[in-house]
Amino acid sequence: MLLVFCPFAAGYFLSYFFRNVNALISRDLATEFSLAPSDLGFLTSMYLLAFAAFQLPLGVLLDRYGPRRVVAALLCVAAAGALLFGTAQGFATLSIGRALIGLGVSAGLMGAIKAFTLWFPLSRLATLNGLYLAVGGLGAISATAPAELLLGAFGWRLLFFLLCALSVAAALLVFFVVPEKELPGRGGTLREQFAGFGVVFASVPFWRIALPLVVCQAAYMTLQGLWLGPWLYDVAGQTRDGVASYLLTMAVAFMVGSIFFGAGADRLAGRISRLTMYKLGVSVSVAMFVLLALRVQWGLGVILAVYGFTAISVVLVYALLTPLFAPELTGRLSTASNVLMFLFSFACQWGFGAVLRLYPAVDGRYAPEGYSAALAILAALQLATLAWLLPMRLTSADYAAQPRL
Repeated sequence: MLLVFCPFAAGYFLSYFFRNVNALISRDLATEFSLAPSDLGFLTSMYLLAFAAFQLPLGVLLDRYGPRRVVAALLCVAAAGALLFGTAQGFATLSIGRALIGLGVSAGLMGAIKAFTLWFPLSRLATLNGLYLAVGGLGAISATAPAELLLGAFGWRLLFFLLCALSVAAALLVFFVVPEKELPGRGGTLREQFAGFGVVFASVPFWRIALPLVVCQAAYMTLQGLWLGPWLYDVAGQTRDGVASYLLTMAVAFMVGSIFFGAGADRLAGRISRLTMYKLGVSVSVAMFVLLALRVQWGLGVILAVYGFTAISVVLVYALLTPLFAPELTGRLSTASNVLMFLFSFACQWGFGAVLRLYPAVDGRYAPEGYSAALAILAALQLATLAWLLPMRLTSADYAAQPRL
């Protein structure tokens, strides 16, 4: 198990660090490169756009060539992106570097899920996914207060040079340590394999289960990946240390929630269904998001902790969807939901900055009304997907159907 789990986890740790570190260095980037809020949102979301753009080809590559080769090669692309970002002298170079990073870590979760379905029984999938996402949570934690220590001593450029070296090391681990395993359905033509996405997207249960993942996780990434930091500065009046502390709180809660909703779902499967746990987790996370949109600051640490803990309940989506489809579709199934999530995350992260720009900034601080408007839009979208999910029921007939090519 460790030979499969740990090498992929090293790359996934880095993917979460890359995803969230801009929330901490946003002020440095905005000052050094004279970035407007929409520029900052666009720059940070280039990670998400490149990530999303590669998801459909990634699903085919994972099902055709296997996760070991694909993930190792892509981590080398992430290393090149980190090097470019660290040496950038302008906005365009920063954006290209950020996009290469997003492309390079785009298989971090999907590659591991594909490997887990090859090597382990489906009854353990939620536990493995939860533990794996907890490693991502550690990456997010490291991109808060611990990264602030490095930034204070060495600056953001040296940090990205270090990330470049670590990405190369993770690529070597995946390629040389992870064993090979026979791939089901690898003999199909590329045209046949791309046709598998049509099977996935034609499934109504796929949409009902996946849409809350798409919208709620996009909202979480919009905050944790960038805009929660400025919100804490401008609305909550926090210092840089306070911002790092709150980001750390939410990241720790996210990691703990990953383990709870992963391992807990498998252990409680006989008493509480995974679908029920998914509904409960999404309901609470949306409620916490609404409190933030309403500018509730009393007990802010608790709100952020509960939000981070329950936002990761969407980890259950992969365990819920996988038994509904044939084994040869697992790579394309996972990346089908991922492409939607990261495209929407790109739109949310960039759009958040565009909404802020509609309101006048005062003394370098964005308007609280702008934050409230952007958060209210995201809250309404989450409530809509939750309303479609809550009445849903899964029966044995749904699992027996297993759509195939």
